[in-house]
Amino acid sequence: MPPRSAHEEYPTWVGFVFIFNLIVGTGALALPSAFSHAGWILGSLAIVVLAFMSYVTVTFVIETMACANAVQNWKRLQFIKRDRVLEHDENESLVNRPEMSDSDECDNGMDGRFGDDQLTDASIEQTPLNIMYYRKTYYSLSSKIELGEMANMFFGRTQRFLFYFCLAVYLYGDLSIYSAAVAKSLRDVACAHNHRANATDDDDGTERCWQDELLTRLDVYRLCLVAFVAVLGPFTFFNVQKTKYLQLLTVLFRWLAFTVMISIAIHRLLAPVDSTTLPITPKRADISGIPYLIGTCIYSFMCHHSLPSLLTPIANKGRLKAVISLDYVLIGGFYLALALTGIFAFAEIKDLYTLNFVPSADQANGLLKAVEYFLALFPVFTLSASFPIVAITLRNNLQTLFLDSAQLQAYNFFLRRVFFPLLAILPPLIVCYFTESVSNLVGFTGCYAGTGIQYLIPVALVLSARRTCDNMIGRGIVNEFHSPFKGTAWPMMVLGWTIACLVLVTIDLVI
Repeated sequence: MPPRSAHEEYPTWVGFVFIFNLIVGTGALALPSAFSHAGWILGSLAIVVLAFMSYVTVTFVIETMACANAVQNWKRLQFIKRDRVLEHDENESLVNRPEMSDSDECDNGMDGRFGDDQLTDASIEQTPLNIMYYRKTYYSLSSKIELGEMANMFFGRTQRFLFYFCLAVYLYGDLSIYSAAVAKSLRDVACAHNHRANATDDDDGTERCWQDELLTRLDVYRLCLVAFVAVLGPFTFFNVQKTKYLQLLTVLFRWLAFTVMISIAIHRLLAPVDSTTLPITPKRADISGIPYLIGTCIYSFMCHHSLPSLLTPIANKGRLKAVISLDYVLIGGFYLALALTGIFAFAEIKDLYTLNFVPSADQANGLLKAVEYFLALFPVFTLSASFPIVAITLRNNLQTLFLDSAQLQAYNFFLRRVFFPLLAILPPLIVCYFTESVSNLVGFTGCYAGTGIQYLIPVALVLSARRTCDNMIGRGIVNEFHSPFKGTAWPMMVLGWTIACLVLVTIDLVI
């Protein structure tokens, strides 16, 4: 890969913002509901534990990225050394031994090990060459190597198939969550003036959206869903690129929305309570809420699949570990503040927290009414920008899973440009048409596909990458981006934690 130009890089603080923006997404809006089910003590403990486990596997991904760069650099060095040796032998043969026969050529001082047919990596390593510079630059993060490329580099055929399958399931879940969240937000804003405060999702099929209309809230939800997919779905047939400015704008919207929600919840907590209103006392701990809590927390700390794109352009990677550690500490505290203020401020928490701020008909203050509309429509703004990017990523991974990427142009136009885009956007549309429960979608996606992306794949990658680099490069050259969680004990602990999470969730679903 050619050297990265200066304008393609960004400072460390921008990388910090991007990582924060990537992690804090839809999952954060489902956390207050998960806390209300599991209890505030159990929820707080789960946030801390799951944040730590996610951080461990992030360091595994970074170490694997450095190992993948080292493999590429090692192979590049071997080509350089081979070319020099072949050039040297060719010049020596022409100048000193022009009459040498083919049989003599195979018996030269190197026993023929540098002949084109018998050239091996082991023989190339024996070649004298000053490689002190290369020793220092084996392990780096200079080339962007995506998770799929690392899987192709370190996994066998079966492991690669499982990787792409797991990634596709996760992206399907992502698109379903985005679709349901946007459609519910649009529906609740449209039907806000004719909705009972104590109504549940089960009432949506019978409760009218408007007084004089036949459409129910469920009908309006489905109309909003179809309209959302119809507007943004066509982008899946093309290519849409992320930009630095879109990321910065999105993170400003998120900071503003979450800060306002926390502020409103704190205001409700500090507001005087009259004699007819009892203080809200949420659960302390409820074991039955653990499966949903685990799935939501896993989904809320997901960033592993996009780390190569975010970390590689950072100019100064010397402080990378400190930046990621600070990100996780701030995000953990941010999640706790959002969830705890929410469950103590509201008697009932919606599965999408922004729905607790739906505009009310009796709101006379214009500024507060604008704030309510902004919060209610916040998922629409942020998720609409991400939907095409996730859909295109899913389309590309489905093509990689089922087609030979080396011969992609050999397939017909319909298969390449029509079938796979439709395969990416239609299943989420069908799933969300029959269910609007964001909590169920987040729980399933986080527990099953999320554990694969966040736990199993990083563990498998780092173990395979360590073994490959030890055999290829040796242990004498230190990987400065290695995870602080060395050895096999930490990966095995993550694996055990993953199995425990999956067992708990599966038992809950069966029962």
